[in-house]
Amino acid sequence: MEEENKSVGSLHFSKKTLIFIGAVLAGALFLAGLLTQVIPRGAYDTDAAGNIINGTYHLLDGQKMPFWRVFTAPIEIFTSGEAAAGIGIIAFIVLIGGTFLVLDKAGVIACILSVITKRFAAKKYTLLALVTLLFMALSSVAGILEESVTIVPLAAATAVALGWDSLTGLGFSLVAVAMGYSAATFNPFNVGIVQTLAGLPMFSGLLYRLVVFAVFYGIVLAFLTLYAKKVEKNPRKSLCYASDEELREKIRSGGVAGIESLKLRRAAKVFCLCVAGVPAAAVVGLGLQQITAIPEGIRSVLGYLPTLAMAVLFTVGGLRAGRIAGLTAKEVALVFWQGVKTIAPTIPLMLLVLSVTYIIKHGMILDTLLHAAYGLAEGTTAFAALLIILAVVVVLEFFIGSGSAKAFLLMPLLLPLADLLGITRQSVALAFSLGDGICNILYPTSGIMIIAIGLINVSYGKFLRWSWKLFLALFATAALLLWVAVRIGYN
Repeated sequence: MEEENKSVGSLHFSKKTLIFIGAVLAGALFLAGLLTQVIPRGAYDTDAAGNIINGTYHLLDGQKMPFWRVFTAPIEIFTSGEAAAGIGIIAFIVLIGGTFLVLDKAGVIACILSVITKRFAAKKYTLLALVTLLFMALSSVAGILEESVTIVPLAAATAVALGWDSLTGLGFSLVAVAMGYSAATFNPFNVGIVQTLAGLPMFSGLLYRLVVFAVFYGIVLAFLTLYAKKVEKNPRKSLCYASDEELREKIRSGGVAGIESLKLRRAAKVFCLCVAGVPAAAVVGLGLQQITAIPEGIRSVLGYLPTLAMAVLFTVGGLRAGRIAGLTAKEVALVFWQGVKTIAPTIPLMLLVLSVTYIIKHGMILDTLLHAAYGLAEGTTAFAALLIILAVVVVLEFFIGSGSAKAFLLMPLLLPLADLLGITRQSVALAFSLGDGICNILYPTSGIMIIAIGLINVSYGKFLRWSWKLFLALFATAALLLWVAVRIGYN
């Protein structure tokens, strides 16, 4: 098998993209440090469980965080509670890079693309609709988000093979997952935790959330379909036409068609079966979290089961597939290391992302910002208050990516306000879910978005130029859905 036929989606990161995103993240970190100098330090008292006690906000004495800690934050995070998150992200990045390149060099990616393009050449928009629905549903039900990054390169290559472009592939993989996360139904993070904090029966209010999911799915699918048809009609209208040229050339020259030897088909099947185990792990983890007999600490750890399962199954399946496809153990090791080196430049970017959250948290200004937002929402109408809640979540997402962390910060403040204004707690939970989910891949401080666009060699600027209309439509729709929630007394 020729090397050209094997490699159809090789990892390569644009130096220009890395520098631009690095500069944006450095600016975000500088902004966070600047805020710690101009915003008063303050805090709420917390109960034994660490939840904020409403009405206990007070200013803190003492000096502000020294600004020079902005420069040491990427190192300091490894001596703090964020150390585990930092190590986990680096490990995940390493596994993605190494394993994907093994799959690519062994020809497994080419084999999968060959099968897909042959079977769906005449039904590719049906495929687009089904795959988008699948990824949105997985995220909406099981809370899968970070795990989807591993699928992005294959999705992008599939889209190019079908006559579209890498952005279309990003759309029906990562974007679909992020919007499914926003339109959550049984998501244990966006729905389970928030409803528990709100004192609501877990996963109650399902009917209206299904309506939200259907509306979001319709918007995402319409956006992707219109864009895909535009690119199919005139490929040069693709925003990533130039960066996709190498991949298109390999596909045209036979880099995909016909790569279906018995060994490769068996290797592809092993890999796909391993990855298919991730949703099963997510369902098992979700089910175990509902068993009250299991200690709370263990149940919280089970929430990370899908991410751990993806890391293990993706790596084991990929390396095993490489061996089945014909690579020797030495070749697998060498290619894996090459993939690690290729993706390694994204590691400093992830450290900058974590550093932004670290500075805001340790600068003791977050509670001050929350107190100010709480004051704005008092005395407004129910709908206006919901929009303010949505806006607060959207702003905090820039600094704190974790939905669970934002929930524990915000809900103790928002719930008394909701009761005061006559807003149902289900509506508050919905506003939180919509704000958190839509922005999961919007900001440059989103680690998964940075890795994903790097994997397909698309700049952040191009990503925004491609997606801004979708985000605008989703935010407008979110506001409309919240207005309906107020009108129907969603509960």
